[in-house]
Parts: sequence; C-alpha cells; structure tokens
Amino acid sequence: MNITTKPTAQAGTKHGPRVDWAEQSPELVKKFTGVATALRASSIEESILNLVNIRASQLNGCSFCLDMHVKQAKMHGERELRLYHLAAWRDSTLFAPRERAALAWTEVLTKLPDQGVSDEIYERVRTQLSEKEISDLSFAVMLINSWNRLNVGFKTVPGSADAMYGLDKPGLN
Repeated sequence: MNITTKPTAQAGTKHGPRVDWAEQSPELVKKFTGVATALRASSIEESILNLVNIRASQLNGCSFCLDMHVKQAKMHGERELRLYHLAAWRDSTLFAPRERAALAWTEVLTKLPDQGVSDEIYERVRTQLSEKEISDLSFAVMLINSWNRLNVGFKTVPGSADAMYGLDKPGLN
C-alpha cells in the first residue's frame, strides 16, 4: 500500500471517531511508504506481490486493503477468475508453483503457527524461490500485515482512497 496522504477512517464508533494514523504519525507513514517503494523494485514480480497483498488482506479481514489490492491487480492485468480462486489457491489449478510457494509463505508468516515455521514449509518454498526472493517476499508479507493492522484497527473505509491511488477508473467498482 502506498500512503502519501491519508485514507478516511470510519467515524462515530461507540467510543468516538478513530485516530487518523496517517495524520498522527506522518514520519512513520513516510518510512513505511519507502519500504513499499523499495519492494516494487525487489526480486519479487508485481503479479506475485499483488497476490500476496490480497491473500494476507483476506486472512486479516482488512476490507480496505483487500478492496485496494484487488483493484490494483485488475489494473495490472490479473484475471478475475484467479482473484476468485485466491482464497482456495491450494485446490485451484490456476496458480503456478512459484505463486503457490509465495502464497504458502504469505499464509505461514501471516498466521504464525505456535511452533514457528516448519522446515517442511521452508524447504518447499526454497524449491521455488531463491534466498534473496524469500527475504524480499518476507518483507512484503511483513509490510502488508502492518498496513492491514492499521486499517483494521482504525476501520479505514474501503474505497475511500480510490481517487488518490488512481483506482476510481471504470470497471474497478
């Protein structure tokens, strides 16, 4: 997620309006945005980063990020059927082995098991991704999980930043 200005938080919860995290912590947002920019130039291709962002957002229940990343994926040419299959990627024939490895790594780092990441999962991922790619992917997963936690915690409204991100194009809503 690229935050250069603030998305809208849902006001009027039973405890009053939520904090505008982008306004309250602009220097931290700037640092996170820097990581997001660096990830676009990383060893992980944009199509996989899109899948990772969507899948982590599904797992975390982040409607703002899910809305945004689905729209971005569609703009970058992702097929709609693959988006529908993403929640059940293990049973779908639409994902390549490299994508499956990235999705497995995304899931295990998003929902860390009590016993940690197993050697079996790591070795499976290592057959498809280099050490550099696993490292870059881990930062991508860490970043989307952080954005998810901000947007879930502060109830950022899905679609509220579409114009800012160029996601208000026909066919995306």
